[in-house]
Amino acid sequence: MDFSKDVLRYDEQAIMSLRSLYRQFGYSLYRLSRFEEYGLYAENKAFLASDDIVSFTGTGGKLMALRPDVTLSIVKNTKDGDDLKKLYYNENVYRSDGYEFKERMQVGLECIGDIDIYSMGETLMLARRSLELLSDRSCLDISHMGYISGVLREAELTPEQKALVLRCVSEKNIPELNSLCAECGLDNAFRDKITALAALYGPFGGVIADLRRLSANEETDGALRELETIYGVLRQLGAEQGVNLDFSIVNDLSYYSGIIFQGYIEGIPSKVLSGGRYDRLLRKFGKRSGAVGFAVYIDMLERLDPPRSGPEFDILLIYGDETGPEQVAGAVSSLAVSGKSVRAARDDPGNVKYKELVKI
Repeated sequence: MDFSKDVLRYDEQAIMSLRSLYRQFGYSLYRLSRFEEYGLYAENKAFLASDDIVSFTGTGGKLMALRPDVTLSIVKNTKDGDDLKKLYYNENVYRSDGYEFKERMQVGLECIGDIDIYSMGETLMLARRSLELLSDRSCLDISHMGYISGVLREAELTPEQKALVLRCVSEKNIPELNSLCAECGLDNAFRDKITALAALYGPFGGVIADLRRLSANEETDGALRELETIYGVLRQLGAEQGVNLDFSIVNDLSYYSGIIFQGYIEGIPSKVLSGGRYDRLLRKFGKRSGAVGFAVYIDMLERLDPPRSGPEFDILLIYGDETGPEQVAGAVSSLAVSGKSVRAARDDPGNVKYKELVKI
């Protein structure tokens, strides 16, 4: 059955469009349980967007949780192996916004198994196409944890110092980054390199030369080659427009091992899409597969949903006390069979919009 835009809200239209896109490229729908054991999330809090988890005691006495993340559940329940699993989902998650817990809708995909360059390029292409489906004014910003890790390898940093450097890079806080390098006794060469990396932003073709200049060792060279090859895949798939490099995008090094990315839409102040390659998460589950994926935060799209000013339905059918229920049912049936929307009421509600009034 075809649904018109009069029936579906903007977010519902977005969900259907995204699901259709992912199916087109061979992804299968994955269904999840609403609940998982609390320990799954407690042991992987660094992977979650928020530390807050809604927990409760199940009927069997186990501590359970409302799902705050989809990827962890998929990784836990997907069998290890060399075969490539291409999955998409349309699920609710339960997270705190700092004030209260909210139910949030996500649509996303995961590619798990023997991940190659094409798989990563296809995932990025689908992320870019997802943004284009939602808005004609959007962009996809890409980073690479291998490149960032390689640059950090050039300095002797304690884990605490490394975390502080990464925070400054993520905030593009160049003055604090300069002060931190001085406090840690880091040389000027490293300071100049890490501050330049934090400030770097722009279209792939426009800043790749700067990235080559900043490359410090075999690890950064390898990440650079991977980025250039993936961008070549994006070009072949026609998805290279609106793709930027931004190394202020930083995720936990203990989970993410390669390319990471975020998507933005004009008019929405926060990211609406987030993803990356997270092989190290699978290692924590004792699995040898690779994995890359992303999620689209459907609840963020409320800002794009235009207010509805037109009629809510086609016909308002008013009937009186003397009208028998069978007569009302017959009238509704004859009107609805033509495909029109009908609201039957004993009196005019007064607060609804309709195209035509019918009285019996």
